[in-house]
Amino acid sequence: MKNTRFKQSQNACAVLLIVSSIGMVAYQVVDIDDVASGLLYYVAQSFLLAGSIFGLDQYLRIIKREYRNDVRCKK
Repeated sequence: MKNTRFKQSQNACAVLLIVSSIGMVAYQVVDIDDVASGLLYYVAQSFLLAGSIFGLDQYLRIIKREYRNDVRCKK
């Protein structure tokens, strides 16, 4: 139960980062017609963090699946 809540919170954090960065850029483009360099840095960092959250989760799933297959083959 705790593990699924942790994964849900990770996914929610990653999605919130992506949505917030896209929303902030859209607001600046519409309102000011320019994007500040600090905002671009925030967008880059939030995409990197969200990508690492999703990528690490996928990597751990692959490693766990390979480990299970190795254990089954040895029996």
